[in-house]
Amino acid sequence: MLSKQRVITLGFQHVLAMYAGAVIVPLIVGGALKLSSEQMAYLIAADLFTCGIATILQVMGSKYFGSRLPVVLGCTFTAVGPIIAIASTSNLATAYGAIILSGLFVVLAAPLYGKLLRFFPTVVTGSVVTIIGLSLIPVAMNNAAGGQGSPDFGMPRNLLLALVTLIVILLVNRFAKGFIRAISVLVGLAVGTVAGYFMGIVQFSSVTDASWVSIAQPFYFGMPEISLTAIFTMILVNIVSMVESTGVYLAVGKATDQKVEQKQIVNGLRSEGLAIMLGGFFNAFPYTAFSQNVGLIALTRVKSRDVIFAAGGIMVLLGLLPKLAALTTVIPNAVLGGAMIVMFGSVAASGISILSEVDLRQERNLLIAACSIAVGLGSAVLPQMFDQLPDFAKMLLQNGIVTGSLTAIGLNLFITKPNEEPAVAESHP
Repeated sequence: MLSKQRVITLGFQHVLAMYAGAVIVPLIVGGALKLSSEQMAYLIAADLFTCGIATILQVMGSKYFGSRLPVVLGCTFTAVGPIIAIASTSNLATAYGAIILSGLFVVLAAPLYGKLLRFFPTVVTGSVVTIIGLSLIPVAMNNAAGGQGSPDFGMPRNLLLALVTLIVILLVNRFAKGFIRAISVLVGLAVGTVAGYFMGIVQFSSVTDASWVSIAQPFYFGMPEISLTAIFTMILVNIVSMVESTGVYLAVGKATDQKVEQKQIVNGLRSEGLAIMLGGFFNAFPYTAFSQNVGLIALTRVKSRDVIFAAGGIMVLLGLLPKLAALTTVIPNAVLGGAMIVMFGSVAASGISILSEVDLRQERNLLIAACSIAVGLGSAVLPQMFDQLPDFAKMLLQNGIVTGSLTAIGLNLFITKPNEEPAVAESHP
């Protein structure tokens, strides 16, 4: 049984693992829409506040809502382009009207989607979890180099910081025991940030400029407006997120050694729909299960939902106290990248572990795994190959998790002999 102090510390580690992914969305959207510094500050605070509530809803669970899995929810990057496009052609109120109604769609469509889960046998599950890990590794390497587009991208000091962080995490895992070993990522981030400070990389100006208190306000950017095109676009975004979240639930099941039931996934998706509506209400973003945190669970082997509940509470607090939230942004990208390498690699390793239980000597299983991983990883590494396609097609095909999942499901259905039934879900999460 973990003490309260240890639960909070482990929860904080989860917050740091997903923090960069959470705040990058409001930063990109706000920058593209030329929002004022005050509006940007609100967007980040509201996003963190809603991330926290969404995570708590997911973990607590009830009869119809919440997967009761140790899953962290964060804003989906898939929504960035569509929100910018909708807000640029109309306004943010129209984007938030579409987000609210698309969230309602997810709540209502979750049971129907749940009936499709029989098309996720072990070979499909293993392929999808592997794709999640592999598709995130380029993100880790970009951060390790300093962050895509940063003026010091690839400088030796960034690579050194990433290496130091990675080595510290590995050493703590190798030689430490118990609680210290469980917070190896937190230790690595702390050591890396201190090293970055002495190298002159860590800046505290964002902390100084941030306000002390911020309260999320309903409809901060105006009352929601309705546009059928915008609603349809956001529904597509959320269908992509539903597929991605399913893979995350299955990966968490593997990391926590439990079978994920259909009801858990349906309730989890219902909860995500509610979180998306909440995001529209507070003028934040659509939310999805964050794959960043799966690697942390696999690495630390701490499976307690209390830890994720604590992470949700910390995010709510950060959303209410922007100065405290700004303090977490001083961690250099390279340090985050070093930690991400081992976390995302752990997700890919979990997928390979699932595939090891599949008989890949059967040509059918081999083709499903080979083609889905190749397509998923290819889409993630080279998304620009779809730039000439219509926007809705790009939205689907530039997401490696979605293309890989759809390839695996499609091949599972169609690569069958005339006298053979398609494989259905086996007794594995």
